Amino acid sequence: MLENPGQRVYLACGSTDLRKSIDGLAVLVKEQFELDPFSPCLFAFCSAT
Repeated sequence: MLENPGQRVYLACGSTDLRKSIDGLAVLVKEQFELDPFSPCLFAFCSAT
């Protein structure tokens, strides 16, 4: 449950290879969302399984 109503949440559509390191997921945030991965936002990814 999210308790901060002002926080933005971004959901990556489709499946993401969750074997990527934190650095790999940060690159996805920069390239796909065109956002700063260090911003105070929540980024959610789904695996294929």
